[in-house]
Amino acid sequence: MSKDLQNKILLQQVVELLQNARHQVLRTVNSTMVCTYFQIGRMIVEEEQSGKDRAEYGKKILKGLSEELKKEFGKGFSTDNLENMRKFYLAYSISESLTRILQITNSPSLMTNSESVKLEEIQTTKTQSLISFFKLTWTHYVFLMRIEDEKERRFYEIESEKYNWSVRELKRQYDSALYTRLALSRDKEGVLKLSEQGQIIEKPKDIIKDPYILEFLGLPELHQYSESELEEEIINKLENFLLELGHGFTFVARQKRITFDDKHFRIDLVFYNRILKSFVLIDLKIGELKHQDLGQMQMYVNYYDREKRLEDENKTIGIVLCQNKSNLVVEYTLPENNEQIFASKYKTVLPSKEDLIKLISESK
Repeated sequence: MSKDLQNKILLQQVVELLQNARHQVLRTVNSTMVCTYFQIGRMIVEEEQSGKDRAEYGKKILKGLSEELKKEFGKGFSTDNLENMRKFYLAYSISESLTRILQITNSPSLMTNSESVKLEEIQTTKTQSLISFFKLTWTHYVFLMRIEDEKERRFYEIESEKYNWSVRELKRQYDSALYTRLALSRDKEGVLKLSEQGQIIEKPKDIIKDPYILEFLGLPELHQYSESELEEEIINKLENFLLELGHGFTFVARQKRITFDDKHFRIDLVFYNRILKSFVLIDLKIGELKHQDLGQMQMYVNYYDREKRLEDENKTIGIVLCQNKSNLVVEYTLPENNEQIFASKYKTVLPSKEDLIKLISESK
């Protein structure tokens, strides 16, 4: 190995080490600040509870505290931000997940040595538990604490942390009702897993959504665009489309040509899912789904399984995205044990939660 190459490798290793250290410091600072805001919220709430007229007393507390903190620490302690800290504590103090963590610090095994374990050490343990729980940024939590359903809120926390969602990505996933779309297709045990583990992908069906929400394309809901225009907009907004597809997807090709018997066919979009180790083929259809569309996708999937798939890869998955579909057409066209071909609706405008629930119910 040449000296120049050794120096380059050394430099790369040092850079990676410093970058990891920087990220770790930022994560620690973020968690510590969020934990501090939680504790400030607790102090405000406890002080409010000692007042007679809690509403008026609470306003005076926030105003006075804000004025003094801004003198001492500058910006960041407006009455609105202090109110957010208060709401943050109220939302998370009743969280079952956080309660379980904090109960560990009050367990009998810790308190049996109460003579030797100082109160400050117990408080330090609680603080460390809070820091380990709050792993996102304060801006994330300002948005998350508005989600009333704790299971839904916990799901978005887990997914944001696991996949490093920005606040913008988090809002988009929430606005497109990702949790609702996943939860309505699962039993009670499956919904519980969503709130405890996030989305777990183990089989092809786990990556399928029905409907897919493509509001980011900016296309009208009416039949005023062609399939090629729909495909073009998806390619132009590929990052958004990958986010909507879900975890583990990478783009492979568009209009992928396959040829046999001197006949040419083109697959609209080809992806690969790294989690399932499978190719994922997508065909776009304007209007009603026909049985021929499913038959064509079956041909594409068979071709990829026999000609493209490697020995250590799983079977190819095919998804036909359509505006409308008949569940009976899907049921009678595909085999009973089908685990490869799927048909899903897509929406190019963001439906209301009520409309979305209705739409999912119709898709079942």
